[in-house]
Amino acid sequence: MSTIKQTITRRIRAKKRGWVFTPKDFLDIGSRAAVDQTLSRLVKQDIVRRLDRGVYDFPKMHPTLGTLSPSANDLAQAVAAQTGDIIFPSGAAAANFLGLSTQVPAKPIFMTNGASRTKKIAGRSVKLQHSRVPITTQISDTANFVLQALHYLGKNNIDDAVILKCASHLDKQDFKKLSSILSRIPGWMADIILRMQNLQHG
Repeated sequence: MSTIKQTITRRIRAKKRGWVFTPKDFLDIGSRAAVDQTLSRLVKQDIVRRLDRGVYDFPKMHPTLGTLSPSANDLAQAVAAQTGDIIFPSGAAAANFLGLSTQVPAKPIFMTNGASRTKKIAGRSVKLQHSRVPITTQISDTANFVLQALHYLGKNNIDDAVILKCASHLDKQDFKKLSSILSRIPGWMADIILRMQNLQHG
């Protein structure tokens, strides 16, 4: 047990403060029971903080404010990890990231390939919304941003400027991987992806 504790502690300390994690992050080190027992001990020693059932963090510390709350993104990642889901910023956030919109979402919403749900954790509400377009590791984060942004903007709000802007973020490898999932996205979006490819690479 002492070896497991040392290994888990080293991994935690190797991460940046603010890291939010679940026991799944240590199952290569020991059994679930051993990991749970070790994390419980680390909580008692004030090395880590228990945020919710099965969710912990290595809290950031501020010299004046003391222990800081984890970011919404880190919380959402941990909540999704509990069920093995993938999450991604909302379409509004994606459009802002790509320079297609100046609107910044007031409350963070995360798209997921899993079920929609809202979870209260660490005094915050983490909202996960099932995405109508695929979120997949088959394509790059940038390509996922483009899909989410296009869906958010909607078919009737896609003009040549939007197509050119999106295309400028994608390379040949992105288009190659996107072509493999065209059958999984709405037809109008597939048509736009093909227009982008022709515009960018002929």
